[in-house]
Amino acid sequence: MLLKLSKFLQMKIFGFSGWSGSGKTTLIEAVIPMLTAQGLKISVIKHAHHNVDIDKPGKDSYRFRVAGASEVMLAGAERWALMRELREEPEPELEELVRHVSPCDLVLVEGYKSAGLPKIEVHRPSLGKPFLFPEYQDVVAIASDATLAVELPVLNINDPLEIAGFVLQHTGLA
Repeated sequence: MLLKLSKFLQMKIFGFSGWSGSGKTTLIEAVIPMLTAQGLKISVIKHAHHNVDIDKPGKDSYRFRVAGASEVMLAGAERWALMRELREEPEPELEELVRHVSPCDLVLVEGYKSAGLPKIEVHRPSLGKPFLFPEYQDVVAIASDATLAVELPVLNINDPLEIAGFVLQHTGLA
């Protein structure tokens, strides 16, 4: 998936999907340093199926949200964060969320298995779950801890350098 931000700037987007407990977060965490070592600026969007709240009761930002603010931004010397209350709004689509990401070379996406973007399926046979790739045609490879008899490239889940290389090749960033 290539999202045009302007005629001068484009960000590549690549996903990682799999069942809960398959190791998606751990894999992405290991791949990021391999990509940043190439001089790339990386951003990540993670989808959660449960209620997400980075705020704590009693904090000023929490109090503002509870009072009815639609958005609350926290800013400091080292980072800033924007929280948006959806209230009655539907959950935003991935494309809408990508529009909020600052320009970078590559956005890695965790989850969003039905989003139309190239992705690696993180699959561990020990979980006893079926593959995603027959249903989701955007799966371009599988990262696993086992030998698999499938028609897609199988990458070693324990080799983040191999997986980073695959992502770079597939996105044209190599």
